[in-house]
This record gives sequence, structure tokens and C-alpha cells, in this order.
Amino acid sequence: MCAITTGIGIAIGLAIGIVIAIIASLIMFRAGINHRKKIAEAEIGSAEQEAKRLIAEAQKAAENKKREVLLEAKEEIHKSRMELEREIKDRRSEIQRQERRLVQKEESLDRKIEMLEQKEEVLNKKIKDIQATEERIKELESKQVEELERISGLTVEDAKQYLLKNVESEVKHEVAMLIKDVENRAKEEADRKAKEIIACAIQKCAADHVSEVTVSVVPLPNDEMKGRIIGREGRNIRTLETLTGIDLIIDDTPEAVILSGFDPIRREVARIALEKLIIDGRIHPARIEEMVEKANKEVENTIRQEGDHATFETGVHGLHPELIRLLGKLKFRTSYGQNVLTHSIEVAHLAGLMAAELGVDVNLAKRAGLLHDIGKAVDHEMEGSHVAIGAELARKYKEGNVVVNAIQAHHGDVEATSIISILVQAADSISAARPGARRETLESYIKRIEKLEEIANSFDGVEKSYAIQAGREIRIIVKPDEVSDEDIILKSREIVKKIESELEYPGQIKVNVIRETRAIEYAK
Repeated sequence: MCAITTGIGIAIGLAIGIVIAIIASLIMFRAGINHRKKIAEAEIGSAEQEAKRLIAEAQKAAENKKREVLLEAKEEIHKSRMELEREIKDRRSEIQRQERRLVQKEESLDRKIEMLEQKEEVLNKKIKDIQATEERIKELESKQVEELERISGLTVEDAKQYLLKNVESEVKHEVAMLIKDVENRAKEEADRKAKEIIACAIQKCAADHVSEVTVSVVPLPNDEMKGRIIGREGRNIRTLETLTGIDLIIDDTPEAVILSGFDPIRREVARIALEKLIIDGRIHPARIEEMVEKANKEVENTIRQEGDHATFETGVHGLHPELIRLLGKLKFRTSYGQNVLTHSIEVAHLAGLMAAELGVDVNLAKRAGLLHDIGKAVDHEMEGSHVAIGAELARKYKEGNVVVNAIQAHHGDVEATSIISILVQAADSISAARPGARRETLESYIKRIEKLEEIANSFDGVEKSYAIQAGREIRIIVKPDEVSDEDIILKSREIVKKIESELEYPGQIKVNVIRETRAIEYAK
């Protein structure tokens, strides 16, 4: 019991000590709070004083700024007022000037109005005088008409009819004379223009010409080959002549065999077959037959190629394949020594050039020109002239009426119904008559070319000269150490004058003088 009482007392004492400690702590805490409060109050007071000081300074600065802004605003207002007053003054002066100008114009207009009124009065007076004069003239005219009618015994209508008849006859005569004069001038102009067009076409087109004959010569490696070609009892030569239809002439001509025949295609087949046999060396009837067959195929391929080449060169497309083949056969056909295919190509080009000058269908003109001699490809196989055969072939292979008429009319057998036909006629004549085109004029053509080069070579300093483009151009190479760059201009003019004075030629000739200096070294 005592122990319990003692424990309780100890606990109570401990509790009282704790309470006392807590109270002491609270007292000390409160004292600290009061101290901090005093310090905070002191700081707040100093902050308020500082804030008041800053506010006072800010107010003072604001007052100063306000005064400055007010001063600037007053100055700006003063400047604006001055500028406005100056602008108003300028405007007033301008208005015054305009008012003075308007017043002057108004005064000028008033004066003009017065002058116009005066002129109007004068014109009105003149009009009245003119009207009075017209009335007097009418009276005089009527009196004169009456007097004329009395003297002539004709009324006004009768006199009109008489004058009209006389004038009509005179006018008819003058119109007839005028029409005749116009027709003559038109013919002269047409002739001149036609000559210009033809000359221009000839100058632009310079197709090659190949003069061929009716025999072919096949060279032999030696004269012993002649015996092998003849064969035992002549069987080889008979076989070759039978298969080709060509005569083989084996005479004393050294190392050559002559093939003679009117058909150029057969002659070409025989030539190719014989050349193949000579190269092969095995000449007997079976081998001859084989080579002739190969030569036929080769010639047929050549015909196709030449036909395609002709259409490509002239730009004529859409032809029937058989017409192209017939064109190729013209490669082996000659007329007066002139190759017919080359002639047809040239006619196509010439007709196309003239059609372009006249504004006609160029492609149609070329087509008609290319096909105009197509009948010559088969005229030795069929009855009739090449004109009739060509027209029939053109109809057969669906060519147009213009092309058919051009074929029929190119020798004047049928009347030309289109300008294309006339152009083909002209182109055919030009191609046939061109110097060097046919054998009859070849000699004179060569002489003209030689004369042209001779004239060029006659000048000092000329090293070489070459006539090209069928005599339409001559290129002259001068010696650079004797003729300077300035001298070649004078040299070309001198040559041109001499050509014009000594040579006759169609169209024009281009003189091209060339001077060049070369430096040549060799690296060793």
C-alpha cells in the first residue's frame, strides 16, 4: 500500500513538473513572439516611410514629366498652327491666281463670242447673196436651155441620149484599149515571173545525171577465161544467152566480154551472173543457171531499193508497192543517154520547187513529177506509148485525176486540166534541156565547165579552181602568200566580171574564193 502510494506521488510530481515546464515554455514563446512583433512593426514603419518617400519622388518626377510633355505639346501645336497658316496662305494665293485666270478666260470667251456673232452676221449676208445669185443662175440656165432647144431642135432628153451614145462608144473604145494594155502587161509580167520561178527552181535543184549505153563490158582476169565462158562446143555461152536473153560478144578485145541487149534489166542480170561465174571459176550449164537465178534476185532487190530511195529522196509517200517497183526499174532505163529514174527524181524536185513558189500543193506536184515517166518501165513489154501506159498504170493503182492528167499531158498529147500538169510539163522540159543532161548537149556543157575553170585560173595568185554544183558554183583556192584577206574581195569581183563578160550561162554562178594558211610540223 505504501509502495502504491509512493508511486502515485511520484507520478503526480512528474506530471506537475511537466505542466510547469510546458507553462514556462509557453511564457518564453509568447515573449519571443512579442519581441518579433516589435521588430516587424519597426520594419513596417520604416517600409512605410520609404514608400512615402518613393511616392513623393514619383509624384515630383511625374509633375516634371507632365510639364515637359505639356511644353512639347504646346510647341507641336504652335508648329502645326504655323504650317496650317502657311498652307492656307498658299491656297489663298493659288485661288486668287485661278480666279484671275478664269476672269481672263471669261473675257477672252466674251471677245470670241462677239467675233463669232459678227462672222455669223457676215455669213448670213453672204448666204442671202448666194441664194439670190442661184436664183438668177437658174433663170439664166432655163433661158439658155430654151434657147439651145430652139437652136438645136432637140429636147433635153434627146440631147442626153445623144451624148450618152457618143460617150458610151468612146468609153468602150478606151476600155478595150485599156484591157489590151493590161493584158499585154500581165503577159509580160507573167513571162518574167515564170522565168524567175523556173530559174530559181533550176538553181535550187542540181540532180546528178548518168549517161548510159546499151552495152555492158565485163572485165576478165585473163584471155583464157574467154574459152571457159564459151565452153565445149559453145554450150556455156548458149546457156547464158538463153537464160538471160542477152548476146555475149567475145572478140579480140583483150580481157573483156561485151554484153549487148535492148533490155537493160536483162543486161544487168547477165553482167552480175557473168561476174559471179568468173569469181567462182566453175563455169558449166548447171552453175550458170544457179548464178542467173541469184542475179535475178539481186537485181530485183536493187529495183526495190532504188524505188524506195526515189520515194524517200523526193518525200513522196503512200505509193502502191508495184508503182515503187516500177520506179526502181527506171534505174536501168535510159532516154537519149539520160537515166530515166534520175530524170524523174529531178522533175519531181523541180515541180515541187515551182509549186512552192506559186503556192500550189508541193507534195502533189512532186508525186506527179516522179510518176510522169512511169510508163517507160514497161513500154518495151506492152503496146502503146509510155504516156498512155503510164496513165493506165496510175489509174490501176488508184492515183488521183491530177496525177493521171499530169502523166497524159506532160508531152502535150492531152490538154492540161490543172496547174500541176503544167508544172510537170515545164519541169520535164527543163530536166531534158539542162546542159549535161542528155548526150547531145554534154559536150557543150563540159566546154562551159572547162571555160569557167580556165577563167578562174587566168588570175594571178589562183592556185586551184573547181567547178561544182553542175557549174552553178566555182570554188577558187588562192595562194595565201600572194593574196591577202583584203585582196580576195577584189579578186572575187574581178572574176565575176570576167565570167559575166566572157561566158553565157543560165541562172547565176556562185564564186567562192578561199584563202587559208596552214602550219604543219611533225612530232618525231
